[in-house]
Order: sequence, then structure tokens, then C-alpha cells
Amino acid sequence: QGGGSKGIYAKLTVVVVVLLICTFSVFFLATISGNRGSLEPSEKNARRKIREFELAMMSVINVEELWESAKSGGWRPSSAPRSDWPPPPKETNGYLRVRCNGGLNQQRSAICNAVLAARIMNATLVLPELDANSFWHDDSGFQGIYDVEHFIQTLKYDVRIVESIPEIHKNGKTKKIKAHQIRPPRDAPISWYTTVALKKMKEHGAIYLTPFSHRLAEEIDNAEYQRLRCRVNYHALRFKPNIMRLSESIVDKLRAQGHFMSIHLRFEMDMLAFAGCFDIFSPEEQSILKKYRKENFADKRLVYNERRAIGKCPLTPEEVGLVLRAVGFDNSTRIYLAAGELFGGERFMKPFRDLFPRLENHSSVDSSEELVANTRGLLGSAVDYMVCLLSDIFMPTYDGPSNFANNLLGHRLYYGFRTTLRPDRKGLAPIFIDRENGQTAGFEQAVRRVMLKTNFGGPHKRVPPESFYTNSWPECFCQMSPSNPADKCPPDNVLEILESQLENEVNRDLEASMETNSTRRTEI
Repeated sequence: QGGGSKGIYAKLTVVVVVLLICTFSVFFLATISGNRGSLEPSEKNARRKIREFELAMMSVINVEELWESAKSGGWRPSSAPRSDWPPPPKETNGYLRVRCNGGLNQQRSAICNAVLAARIMNATLVLPELDANSFWHDDSGFQGIYDVEHFIQTLKYDVRIVESIPEIHKNGKTKKIKAHQIRPPRDAPISWYTTVALKKMKEHGAIYLTPFSHRLAEEIDNAEYQRLRCRVNYHALRFKPNIMRLSESIVDKLRAQGHFMSIHLRFEMDMLAFAGCFDIFSPEEQSILKKYRKENFADKRLVYNERRAIGKCPLTPEEVGLVLRAVGFDNSTRIYLAAGELFGGERFMKPFRDLFPRLENHSSVDSSEELVANTRGLLGSAVDYMVCLLSDIFMPTYDGPSNFANNLLGHRLYYGFRTTLRPDRKGLAPIFIDRENGQTAGFEQAVRRVMLKTNFGGPHKRVPPESFYTNSWPECFCQMSPSNPADKCPPDNVLEILESQLENEVNRDLEASMETNSTRRTEI
């Protein structure tokens, strides 16, 4: 596609310009120093100009390189076990039911936690329930969104999974197991599952954990447990074939005209009400936001200017466009928007569209009846997720409390360090405020300097409050030639090893069953 040659050309151009500036700087300063007595004001001015040149060169971003994946540093994704990982035994301690509440991506992380909880307790996991009605008014359920057979098959080395709790047949009678309902504490430690939850499971034969959003601690000092979460999130949870076909069709149409980026434009009523960012809206719009906040969130003193200054307000569509222009993208850039209903409507969208007219969403690219009928449901969210995952560049505009953005950042990291643009809202706030007050000089350069301090999708240390689901490095990555033995990639035949262990477990169960039957016949 010529991207490589363009990138090399751009790099050579930058190098030549830097060399010219450095040569000019040395020559000019040498000339000034020879005339120090009479040219002090000129010297100061020259130094200031040179410093401006240097700052300009320091804030150069090569857009051609952004269309490619970030540098991996020799790391590659790997969530296979690296130590002894026995298969799940035939006899478990009971059944685990969970109800995953929230939106699609909050439910996704809850499913990962449910699988890990089942492994920790040696439980049989009942296919997780998705409480879609509370958020999407959509009752698709797990079977309507995910490939159930693939989910069960992929995790066969980790946990036993059934679609429903089976009935017990004993002495000619049929008995149903009623799961004992428990409300787990938020971010519960492993010890809660191995004590409180396990005790109830053994007492009742089954437990029902509800609600199950953020009910297992993310930071666990056990790399194998964290890798199990990655196996669930990035391998086992595959959308149904119809969703995959729709997503791939949209991506193919977008990519037919070259590169494209995706943006999660989180400028929606629920997030604006949550953030408490009201002042830019009309009195009528503010009353709507305040009413929504009062009905859905805890009462809290919120001052717009203070919230914005600390990066707690979502970027407006215009601010998103200005950041992209400052980084170096022009109006030919094709952008896929993953967003619900934009609050404030066209008044906020027009400045963005004026900067970037080639905007698309799943409805404009694919107007199939299936997608149109489910635009606001789990199907529409699943398609947006896949298109954003496969896009060349992904930009979240409010990745703090957004599960959609957080999960995608983690998935794109695992998918091969795919480029992400993560605006530092706190760092950008004073720059935008200065611009609004008429101070436009050096605006784009200041934006670039802030953006250059962010991570563009490469491996980086996870620092709170960054979530494990946003950044699973280093637990779910490995190196072929590591300096730390813990980072070494597992053997290529790891699946064969796990399959062999599973077969041995099945054979032991068969032998034990045959011995039991033989003993019974002898007694008779």
C-alpha cells in the first residue's frame, strides 16, 4: 500500500530538518557569542527562537506510523498456563450460578470473574446469565450473543460448564437443586470464595451469586489465575457467527478505501450526568441531566470548572476533532463512530463533522434489517466492539469509567499492540480553556506535547487506577528470550500437554467407575 515507503520518507525528512536546525543553532550561537557586548537582546531573541524550533521538533508525531501497530518490545500475547495446571475433576463441590448485570462489556468482565471463581472453588459453572433487561431492555441472553459451544470447548481444560443445573435422579425420584442466593461483596478477595461461598455451596449443592459485577478482586497475586481471565476474555468469549459476519462485512467495506480509525464518542446522557459536566448545555438540557443524575447516581457536590480541570468531563466532539487535527490527521481520514445517542444533538456534532466529514457508524455502513432492529441492543454494541477491535486506530474519549473503552484497550493490546490514542483529559483541559479565552498561539503544538506523553498501544506497566481488563501486561504476554524466567513463553505443544492431562483424568474416572461397578456386582 506504500505505507512503509511513506513512513521511511517521513522519518528521513524529520532527520534532515533536525540536522539543519542543529547546524543553524550552533552556527548562529557561535556568531552571537563573538558579538556578545553589543547583541544581548538579539541573543536572547535568537535563543528563544531556537528553543521554539526545538520544541516544535520535539512535538512531531508521525501519523503514518500510527496506522501501524505499536512497537512490541519483543513481547507477544500468551495466556496459556506456564506451570502445572491440572484439568477440572469430574466430581466438583457443586454448581455456581451468576447473574451478570450492566452493559455488554461490564457483563464480559463479570463472565471472566465467574469462570475464575468456579476454578477457585472447584465448582461446575452454569452458563452465566446476562441481565440485559436492566440496561439494554434486550433479552438476548448469553446464547443470543456468544458462541456457547466454543465457550465450553475452549475452557474444557479449566472448568466444567453446563447450560443449566441438572436434575438429580435418586431412588426412582427426580429432585431439583435450588441454588442458595448470596450477594457477594464488591471486589471480594479469593479468600471469600474459598470460605463463605464454598461453605454455602457444600451445604446447598449450588449457589447463586447476584448481582455479579465487580465481585472478584482484579489484582490477584497469582499469574495463572490472571491468565485464565485472559483465556476467557480473548479466546473463549466469541460472538455468534451472525455477529462476526456483520462486523467483518463492515470492516471490509471501511477498509476497501484504505485505513480507518474508530472513536468511542462517549458524549451521551448517562455519562455526562455521571460526570456532572452540565454548564456547556442549555438550561433545558441541564435539567434533563440533573434529573437523570438524581435518579441514578449518589448525591455529590459537582462544579463543572473543577471537574473539567481534573479531567473528569468527557471530551466534546469538537475537542476530539481538534486533538486529531493537532496530531496530524486531515479531513480525508475515515472515522467509524461507536456511540449511542449524542446528547445535545447536531449543535455539538457539526464542528466535528466540519473537521472530519468522512464519518460512519454501523447503520450507515450496513443497513441490514438485523442491525437496524437491534442498533441500541446487545447486538449493536457487539458489532461496535468488533469493528473498534479490528480498526487500525482506536480512540476512546472517556476511558475512565467506560467498560466498553477499557475492555477494548485491553483487547487491542492483546490482539497485537494495535494503536490507540488516549487523550489525557487533565493535561488537555488548560490548553482548551486557553483556546476558549482567545489564546490560540501554539495550541496544536501544546496538544501534541500532551499526546506524546501518552501510550500509543505498546506494552506498559499497569498503574492504578488502570484496570487489569485494560492492561493485562505482563501476565498475559511472554518473550521468546526473556531476562526474567517468569516471562518465558510456554512450549509450543502446551495444548497437547493439557489435552493429555484431560484424557488421563477421564481415564482415571472410567477406571474408578468400573471398579465401583465391579465391587457392587461382587456384593450382589
